[in-house]
Amino acid sequence: MEKRRYKRKTFHLSAERISGDKTFAVFIENLSEDGIYMITAPSDSPINFTPRETINIKLKLSSGEVLNLKCNAIWSYKTHPSGLTSNVGMEIIEAPAKYKEFIKTLR
Repeated sequence: MEKRRYKRKTFHLSAERISGDKTFAVFIENLSEDGIYMITAPSDSPINFTPRETINIKLKLSSGEVLNLKCNAIWSYKTHPSGLTSNVGMEIIEAPAKYKEFIKTLR
């Protein structure tokens, strides 16, 4: 039995992960009101995410509006056999109202 507070919505979006002054492409696979599941773009060196690590996501909506989301990593693992992408489950810290409105529009 799942322990989720909010239903996940499968929705494939391109986004960016912000780390310092650098941006990295990521792919959002599903969303909920309080969480995101993302896959990092392939890179030459694997990225390690530790539980509770802060991850900043820049999400561009179809309206053109950009949402900046501050998240905590909950879990992560590298894909096999290459290990050059990472799957990451994140909890959104204080989701902005615009994000919650966006989630309600998804089917």
